[in-house]
Amino acid sequence: MENNQNSAFRPSLSLLDATMIVAGSMIGSGVFLVSAEITRNLGSAGWLTLMWVLGGIVTIIAAVSYGELSGMFPKAGGQYVYLREAYNPFVAFLFGWTQFSVIQTGTIAAVAVAFAKFSSYIIPSFSEENILMDLGFLKVSAAQIVAIISIILLTWINTRGIRNGKIIQTVFTLAKLLSLFGLIIFGFLLGAKQEIWNANWAHAWDAVSLTQNNGEVVTTLLSGLALFGAVAISMKGSLFSSDAWNNITFIAAEIKNPQKNIGRALFFGTLLVTIVYVSANLMYLAVLPLHDIAFAAKDRVAVAAAQEIFGGVGSTIIAVMIMVSTFGCNNGLILSGARIYSTMAEDGLFFKKAAKLNAFNVPANGLWIQCVWASLLCLSGKYNDLLVLVIFGVLIFYVLTILGIFILRKKRPEAPRPYKAFGYPVLPLIYIVVATSLALLLLVFESNYALPGLGIILLGIPLYYIAVRTQGK
Repeated sequence: MENNQNSAFRPSLSLLDATMIVAGSMIGSGVFLVSAEITRNLGSAGWLTLMWVLGGIVTIIAAVSYGELSGMFPKAGGQYVYLREAYNPFVAFLFGWTQFSVIQTGTIAAVAVAFAKFSSYIIPSFSEENILMDLGFLKVSAAQIVAIISIILLTWINTRGIRNGKIIQTVFTLAKLLSLFGLIIFGFLLGAKQEIWNANWAHAWDAVSLTQNNGEVVTTLLSGLALFGAVAISMKGSLFSSDAWNNITFIAAEIKNPQKNIGRALFFGTLLVTIVYVSANLMYLAVLPLHDIAFAAKDRVAVAAAQEIFGGVGSTIIAVMIMVSTFGCNNGLILSGARIYSTMAEDGLFFKKAAKLNAFNVPANGLWIQCVWASLLCLSGKYNDLLVLVIFGVLIFYVLTILGIFILRKKRPEAPRPYKAFGYPVLPLIYIVVATSLALLLLVFESNYALPGLGIILLGIPLYYIAVRTQGK
């Protein structure tokens, strides 16, 4: 039995469930890896810590601003609906198109491959080096197959109802939070060395670029525009380690008391993850010299730290943690993403079947369409490139959405707002300025990625008019 109406979504997620989806969707593999690039870009303990603190503050500001919109429009589709109501269906479609083509599906693919890659620590035959098929133009590794199987499994579980998805999300998110806190605590108790901590903080605010040349570390002092560029590239890492917090808005129709609980979940989830991220990086600075953070093998800072803390079994411990982390992260991404396509389909801007709910009151067709495209991105081997391409676009859509708060206060002053944006208008305005500046800096310093990312968004323009014309027939 199928139903096209969004009203058929059943509100069954509690505040705890919603908070676990926020936190679980945010924590993937970034906190274990990104600090290496930040340290190479800025070269000091103070700047490394500041990038994670600022990334957290900016994310929390955005999250509490979204709370107002989620209270006004507690419907499936979340950010897509906010953009449609504040602007028009065209802007909303561009967001939905970008989410489907790259952001949501590309993230699912990348996280799935990270899951498979670290699984190979436990089962070596799952390695990326284990090529199962070589077609010349395409090489298929065991890691890619494991990644696809994990996506299919999580998709199938989520087609069986929201209850199964929420159980996995809550269990896996609690497990990874506890294991991360455990790593941080054991790091300070067993691995911390006072001389390393003191050395790392001796020149805490000297912003320098670190590069290796024939084994020698070359240090370049940063100032002026070069410093702003390094900050932009570093903030990209910390911000996108915290991304996907907005996924909770996509499943608004399935949350109990969404007018209040989405805003609360956004705040508690982003605050919790920010505390974990900053604490983890302070632990890295207590356990590893800056050089070892910057040039950790394959950027695996957490593996290097765990080996200092636990010895030889450290890499296995981190591998298990990342497996748990990425599996839970992907569950949240898969669960949430299909709700956007369902709402777009109801507007006639996506495959019609994506709007239908199955007997378990979930958009199974949307879940499977998402599954197929994410699996193809796994095979393409280009998913990480695709993620980088849309960083500029993601920031633009966040800015447009928060700007929508100002627009809706003028357009619909009488609309009920059970939850108002905290610190309005100052904090939302700060976010708009910071995110816009970061996007512009990325255009300057990473134009090879930012411009094609903009191109992917603009590709949605003809697709929108094709969809509208098809709908009119």
